[in-house]
Amino acid sequence: MDLNLRQVRAFVSVAHLRSFTRAAALLNLSQPALTVQIRRLEEALAVRLLDRNSRSVEPTRVGRELLPVFQRVLRELDSVVIDTRDLAARRHGTVRIAALPSVAAGLLPDAIAAFRAAHPRMSFVVKDAIAERVLALVRREEVDLGITGGVVRDPDVAVLARAADALHVVYPDGHPIGAVEAVTLEALAAHPLVLMDAETSVRAVVDAAFVAAGRLPVTACEATYMMTAVGMVRAGLGLTILPGSAREIRAEPDLRSRPIAEASFSRPVCLIAKAGRTLPAAAEDFLGELVPALEAAFSLPT
Repeated sequence: MDLNLRQVRAFVSVAHLRSFTRAAALLNLSQPALTVQIRRLEEALAVRLLDRNSRSVEPTRVGRELLPVFQRVLRELDSVVIDTRDLAARRHGTVRIAALPSVAAGLLPDAIAAFRAAHPRMSFVVKDAIAERVLALVRREEVDLGITGGVVRDPDVAVLARAADALHVVYPDGHPIGAVEAVTLEALAAHPLVLMDAETSVRAVVDAAFVAAGRLPVTACEATYMMTAVGMVRAGLGLTILPGSAREIRAEPDLRSRPIAEASFSRPVCLIAKAGRTLPAAAEDFLGELVPALEAAFSLPT
């Protein structure tokens, strides 16, 4: 079957206007050229679509049945063309991003809001996940961008920006650790700790710091989510160690936090993408908002 969109558009125009003359003018064609388009469409479909005489043009029964189908096809195609041009012109699109929960609830909403204020037709899909899952989502190209914790050594992943997130100890108001001159690893080792899950980037930093010092933490509990760890601290089960950027450290009015005064208690934060992959235009544009937000929220690594 040899039919094309020019033939379909020709038929729809004639059937709608009931006139070859007006349809030809609309399509910027000569009447003979328009007639050829209609004839070829009828030949391709092996049916007559229009009844015409010297005074009028009317769709046949088959033509009337096909007219709404062809109109829908043209509308959908026109919509695709418009959407594609908008994407190329960066007027709309979707940014898919995976981020650590502390980032997804912290700096990311404000960065998205600022970007959408200038690009209101842009949309976002945000997946909050622990560090290893962020890496996996980027590696599988299920997201365009990722913000993960820890050192990234995956050859399939490109690091677009780096920062550092100082870790804080979270403790009940009045706890002795609030009175020490500086929070050190030795001070932490003297108290039970609510540690994050072993697969989290925070736990990796804490474990590495204790191992390097030749010490073992006193583990009271483990938690996957920061808010759970905060709840355990509120219940008196121990202290916890969380990123300074995490909003959870300020969630409970009766808890306090202090930075840990040792360089080893700093979590690397990396903005990443799939290596060797061209970012979609929307994600590329969002970097202009996201990188400064990362720099403002975290310290830059030295």
